Amino acid sequence: MLGLSRDQRMKMLEEITQVPGVPGYEHEVADLISGWMDGIAQPTYDGLGSVIFSREGTSAAPRIMLAGHMDEIGFMVRHITEDGFIKFLPLGGWWDQVLLGQRVVIKTSCGDVTGVIGSKPPHILPREKRDKIVKQKDMFIDVGARDREDAGELGLQVGDPIIPFSPFGSMGHGDLLLSKAWDDRVGCALFIDLFHRLAGEEHPNSVYGVGTVQEEIGLRGATTSVDMVRPDVGIALEVSIAGDVPGVKPDEATDELGGGPSLLFYDASMIPNLKLRDLVIEVAESEEIPLQISIMSGGGTDAGRIHTYRSGVPSVVLGVPTRYIHAHAGILSISDYEQTVDLLTALMKVLDEDTVRSLRRF
Repeated sequence: MLGLSRDQRMKMLEEITQVPGVPGYEHEVADLISGWMDGIAQPTYDGLGSVIFSREGTSAAPRIMLAGHMDEIGFMVRHITEDGFIKFLPLGGWWDQVLLGQRVVIKTSCGDVTGVIGSKPPHILPREKRDKIVKQKDMFIDVGARDREDAGELGLQVGDPIIPFSPFGSMGHGDLLLSKAWDDRVGCALFIDLFHRLAGEEHPNSVYGVGTVQEEIGLRGATTSVDMVRPDVGIALEVSIAGDVPGVKPDEATDELGGGPSLLFYDASMIPNLKLRDLVIEVAESEEIPLQISIMSGGGTDAGRIHTYRSGVPSVVLGVPTRYIHAHAGILSISDYEQTVDLLTALMKVLDEDTVRSLRRF
């Protein structure tokens, strides 16, 4: 079986997580993905900047859309104070508790500027305020500027994107990977990995790998890119919420690192096609790939837009369990990731025209 080696895969995962790309500023991510797809598939783009790659197998149909969103959560410069501090607005959903003291990189026309998120020191707050969560509106980013003019000389201006700073690394015995932006560069990495596999495999369909834009602020790239692909089946490639940390109850999040890929049974944007859902389970069982089942009562994925396209597209969400999503750094298992690639490869081999047609027979 062809595909990326473990060393190539680790290099790709580091590069794809470390490249900056908050909502609306995903072009560097698209360029990186195109580099990894060189010689495998050529990029096309929709009008918002989502990048689309296709590979035709032994048949032009059915058309299978695999969507991983390129954007990561971050911020935008909203205002520069007279004293040279940066006030910011969130791009994507942030939990205020995870922000203070974190380093960020602001992408300016003059180059990168490093900053740290700060607030009024707790030492000078009255006790009743010291114990309360500091709100984003009361935070600022300190870039070391003397004043607003000095900040301008550094290249800072309103609208500049702000990226979390979190270097890539391994943890534990080396099987756990730590980085920013797993949500959802892991989805983009999955279809890159899959396309390299399919370069040496037959499949009875046409596969489309799509790096979508602006998922974190409204599933916008999926809304436009699905119109270009016109899929018969949709699969959103995502992270899932790993609940194997202190304080999480079994009925809140059941996925755990090292337990295999995750199949989402419900989220706020979609209930999956039941026949496609069951097919995923059958394929996982036949390939002896462990499969975890998850339910997410809040939030949604690109599949929420894909499955309602035109007359409806049978869709599911496959995820790699990840701790601490929507924070500066998350943790996932390389074995879970690789088993997800195995599952996707097996799925592409069974999604022929007859099978896909049967998904619409209720």
